[in-house]
Amino acid sequence: MSRIILFNKPYGVLPQFTDKGTEGSPRPTLSQFVDVPGVYPAGRLDMDSEGLMLLTDDGRLQARISDPKYKMAKSYLVQVEGDVTDDALVQLRRGVSLKDGLTLPCEAERIADPMLWPRDPPIRVRLSVPDSWIMLTIREGRNRQVRRMTAAVGHPTLRLVRRAIGEWTMDGLAPGTWREVEG
Repeated sequence: MSRIILFNKPYGVLPQFTDKGTEGSPRPTLSQFVDVPGVYPAGRLDMDSEGLMLLTDDGRLQARISDPKYKMAKSYLVQVEGDVTDDALVQLRRGVSLKDGLTLPCEAERIADPMLWPRDPPIRVRLSVPDSWIMLTIREGRNRQVRRMTAAVGHPTLRLVRRAIGEWTMDGLAPGTWREVEG
């Protein structure tokens, strides 16, 4: 039976167990939160993104989550700059043209503020520019894709929180906590 760990990655944590990129003061990594031998991240989540990461010892499951050919759904709560327009949502749903090609169509909807935990450090707030939230579900995983998609439709991302990977969600997990689920 494979091990599956759901982890709510805080902002500023590297999505790996070691930091090979800096000398001097190392950045926080998964090892500061999850002390379970033999599990590895299935997919990535940028250092400046928060939310659900799945850790497993099952190589096939890792591939199914990470490999774009399986098109596993990943859902995000996205705080963006500006009031999201219907036109921007339609563009996201149809697919957005990025430098590395057209994205697959996705699910995109305007949502109310999901009332998440405070982020440390907080997002930059501009009093003259409103912000809004969308729920975005994609089925591919290009580098910084959600951020590039929202910017391409005129609404740069301020905060990005992955809520779900396939059937797994971060529900009930505070930032920096994890739980093991049946595999």
